[in-house]
Amino acid sequence: MSILSITFHCTKINIEEWENYIDNTLILMTENLMDVTKYILSEVDSDYIEDGKNYNLLLIFDNDQVRDEFVNSELLNLSEIIEKKFGKEIMIFNTFLNPKILKI
Repeated sequence: MSILSITFHCTKINIEEWENYIDNTLILMTENLMDVTKYILSEVDSDYIEDGKNYNLLLIFDNDQVRDEFVNSELLNLSEIIEKKFGKEIMIFNTFLNPKILKI
C-alpha cells in the first residue's frame, strides 16, 4: 500500500468557489482515477491557519510504483487544471506517506 496526501490551501476570498469546484469537479475527477484504490477527501480544521482554509485529498495506491506514475502524470494534469482556473489562489502541497505500521 502506498499513500499520497495532497493538501490544497485556498485563500479566504476563494473558499466558496473552491468548495463548489470540489463538489462539482474534483470529486468526479477523483472517482475517475484508475489507479486509486481508495481515497478520503477532507476539510482540514486548524487553529493555525487564518489566511484561508486547507482541504486534503488522501489517495491510496496498491504500491509505490503506481503512486509514482500517478504523481508524474495525473497529478501534473490535475495541478495544471487547478492553476488554470484559480491561479495562485490555490496552493498544492504533496506529501508521500510511507506506512511503517498499518492497522486498518
